[in-house]
Amino acid sequence: MPPELVLPVLIAAAVAGACLVLSWIFQEFSWVDRIWSIVPPVYIGTFAANAGWSDPRLNLMTALTALWGLRLTLNYARKGGYAPGGEDYRWSVLRSRMPRWAWELFNIGFISGYQNFLLLLLAMPAWLAWQNRTPLGVIDAVAAVGFLALLVGETVADQQQWEFQQDRKARKARGEPDGKGFVDTGLWAWSRHPNFFCEQGQWWMVYLFSIAATGSPLNISIIGAGLLTILFDGSARFTESITASKYPLYKTYQHTVSRMIPWMRRA
Repeated sequence: MPPELVLPVLIAAAVAGACLVLSWIFQEFSWVDRIWSIVPPVYIGTFAANAGWSDPRLNLMTALTALWGLRLTLNYARKGGYAPGGEDYRWSVLRSRMPRWAWELFNIGFISGYQNFLLLLLAMPAWLAWQNRTPLGVIDAVAAVGFLALLVGETVADQQQWEFQQDRKARKARGEPDGKGFVDTGLWAWSRHPNFFCEQGQWWMVYLFSIAATGSPLNISIIGAGLLTILFDGSARFTESITASKYPLYKTYQHTVSRMIPWMRRA
């Protein structure tokens, strides 16, 4: 293994092991969710540190992903994700549909194992940037601006979702009707998952930095962003199956609003 990969790989292995053990101890399975926004900037930072913090591209990648991580961590915290019992509701739904032995294998192989491996893969554009320390250029500027624009988009989408959920709680406390049960205004009128779209887009911007560094439009670090897109596609489909089973009007929303890529409403 290349020496510069040893530290991030060791961190990933330790984090995966910790997530698994904690899930067994507490019987909660959102430990990867809790470190999701923390470890990718750490991995990228190891490459910047390995370069003595002297490479502008690696420093920029570290700073941008740190902003991504900070925002996502704060948003996850305010939703109670770090509190006891803060497990993602989708895990309990999926767990109820599987035999215990199958769930345990799923926890080992996918939740704790695969997802942590994916988080490491997301940082691999920084590895290529470490190997190819070329001057910053136009592609870097496009990647940075695109990343920040998508970061703003995800912030707005999450805030709109937060305000909607807070209003739901207030109406429920007053004994008022729950309404549709899902947000369909603001950015959510253009995409059923604008936060997912922006999240994926930010990591495709990170991949752009590897293109800027190598001069090649296609390189091995594309695997991370590609697998993330596949993961979010599956996650969105599963989430929507749950929502559609609870709220009848959601099927109309599915018909009229684009699933992922923001687009005009269909008639």
